[in-house]
Amino acid sequence: MTSSRSNRRLPPGRSGGFSLAELAIVLLVVSVLLGGLLMPLSAQIESRNIEETRHRLDEIREALLGYAAANGRLPCPATAASNGAEDPAGGGDCAVAYAGFVPGKTLGIVTLDAGGYALDAWGNRIGYAVARQGSPNAYTTQGGMRTLGMASLAPDLRVCADATLLFPAGAPNKCAQDEGTQATKVLTNDAVAVLVSFGRNGATSPSDPDEVANANDDRVFVFHPRAADEASRGRFDDEITWLSRFTLFSRMISAGQLP
Repeated sequence: MTSSRSNRRLPPGRSGGFSLAELAIVLLVVSVLLGGLLMPLSAQIESRNIEETRHRLDEIREALLGYAAANGRLPCPATAASNGAEDPAGGGDCAVAYAGFVPGKTLGIVTLDAGGYALDAWGNRIGYAVARQGSPNAYTTQGGMRTLGMASLAPDLRVCADATLLFPAGAPNKCAQDEGTQATKVLTNDAVAVLVSFGRNGATSPSDPDEVANANDDRVFVFHPRAADEASRGRFDDEITWLSRFTLFSRMISAGQLP
């Protein structure tokens, strides 16, 4: 006896599975979803490097706070010839205050190059600037901040949102906003330390004016959201973080290094 199931006929245009129209719709939906969710490999790598670099900057910032809590001062920046150690050893008046590198050996940072310098996720050395006040410098001399007193400490590092307004007439090494205009563009005017990752393109011959401001030897830095390549501005891909004097004071008070 023949089974009735074997004699059942399917409607025209149907097979035992999806129809061609249904399969086409499914493929279209999958393509749209994949197109929206998947980034090109290079974009994925860049995004991962950005996040990793921000993580490393945060770790270094925390290491600076720990160093100050233990030693009563911040370390001096490393120089190109100091093999990843602060220069001079033991602090005091730094060999270079505004355009040095993170002293990876001094801080015990893990991610170092062969020379002992802390690196960002692109393999570039991370810049480090420290405030200056007095001689020897109160911020990098053991007990210097305690001697001067918190009320008298006035860190001089500034971070602005735009390089085009950095140097108004008569006010070098200041944000133009320090003169009373566009105050919202001042991100900080009293940081005790600034950390700079120069991004994928590094600090070599930057074309963007904001990147130039971060690579030169002065106490003013620029930070704003990352920009893609633009003919009018070049490419800004620097990552920056800074250390507030109040955060530093709080950590040092807790450690008994201040007041």
